[in-house]
Amino acid sequence: MINKTQILLIFLLGITQLQAQAALPMQVDGESLPSLAPMLEHSMPAVVNISTSTNIRMQENPLMNDPVFRHFFNMPNKQRQQQRNSLGSGVIIDKDEGYILTNNHVIDKADKITVTLSDGRQLNAKLLGTDPEADVAVIQIPADNLMALKIADSNQLKVGDFVVAIGNPFGLGQTVTSGIVSALGRSGLGIEGYEDFIQTDASINPGNSGGALVNLRGEFVGMNTAILAPSGGNVGIGFAIPSNMAIKLMQSLVEHGEVRRGLLGVITQDLTPELVKAFDLKSQQGAAVSQVEAGSPAEKAGIEPGDIIVAVNGLSIKNGSSQIRTAISLLQVGDTANLEIMRGEERLSLQATIGKPKRPEIAGDKLHPTLKHTTLSATPQNQIEGVLLEKIETHSYAWKTGLRPGDIIISANRYRVRNLDELKQVINPRTALLINVQRGGEGFFVVLQ
Repeated sequence: MINKTQILLIFLLGITQLQAQAALPMQVDGESLPSLAPMLEHSMPAVVNISTSTNIRMQENPLMNDPVFRHFFNMPNKQRQQQRNSLGSGVIIDKDEGYILTNNHVIDKADKITVTLSDGRQLNAKLLGTDPEADVAVIQIPADNLMALKIADSNQLKVGDFVVAIGNPFGLGQTVTSGIVSALGRSGLGIEGYEDFIQTDASINPGNSGGALVNLRGEFVGMNTAILAPSGGNVGIGFAIPSNMAIKLMQSLVEHGEVRRGLLGVITQDLTPELVKAFDLKSQQGAAVSQVEAGSPAEKAGIEPGDIIVAVNGLSIKNGSSQIRTAISLLQVGDTANLEIMRGEERLSLQATIGKPKRPEIAGDKLHPTLKHTTLSATPQNQIEGVLLEKIETHSYAWKTGLRPGDIIISANRYRVRNLDELKQVINPRTALLINVQRGGEGFFVVLQ
């Protein structure tokens, strides 16, 4: 048994050890201790805090919309509104123009965007453009004595590289956390429409969104975007948009105010072990072309069903269809896609000129036979993003499978779809269609043959 004297000695020993640790010297044998402080002195001023305010119209009793009722009770015609505030982070990319890169969800639907610099200045920001599909936005502030981050080539990152996350978690103000690159090319998470995330174990929490992920030279390698947090807090799994992808999208937003994605015209599928064996492939890297759209840039380039796409513009395809989709999404109409494909035992190099995307069909029978007699549209802004089933004929197959007007298709063949164009891209009319349907607060899967 440990007596009180022994407990006191253990406690005093612990205090002594803590004091010794707190008094660590600045140098050991004349050599300075390693520190991130010099790098952060140059990097932190380029990361800003972003606060937004949004006016939301409050729902009222229908009687409140009756002018006679209002007049009888002498009620003013002023609409009731509630102000919603949110916090996030941003990164100054161009100090001369005042361009700041952030996440779309940080400034989405904001009526006012305020930027707070590291020196305490508060400035009103102007929204230049957003890309909800990749969760990227660009805002602008007056270019007066700003500091910007240097941009690194995110393709040079390797798993195990040290990185530092800078942001504004929980509205506490600038905070720095460190870690390593845990994985690269993360996709298929259903977080965004286009995913090619850097995964890191540097602590990222709510409010870090839009902040910077930098290397040990203080260079911008990614924009902190999302966390995997079952308990609502950091668990060591954070995701950042690679700098190459973020800057490419930013350039398009600055120039056009939107991202003008082009069309290649192929449908691909991931390589399963069964497909690898069937195609007699040596590895599972790449994606199989399951369909080539007639008259598309892919067909003109000579791509055929059964080809295995293994690289796009020098980028090796390690994560299947989602990586190809993201790579093509960064190209605009007229850009060249250099494709490396395997056709049997032969490796071919093909070039495709990205074309204009076709306007999505509204009639469901153009999408899949089982959606015939179904009218589709994009969902309203106040609903979850997806494809809304507006009207379904009661004698149609879609009705017999259990689909009803008001249902929202949020994924097809395991791909997240947010609009009609995305739905068309993942559907093969000659094969079964697996859709994930949202109905009210419930979700379910339906297989359409």
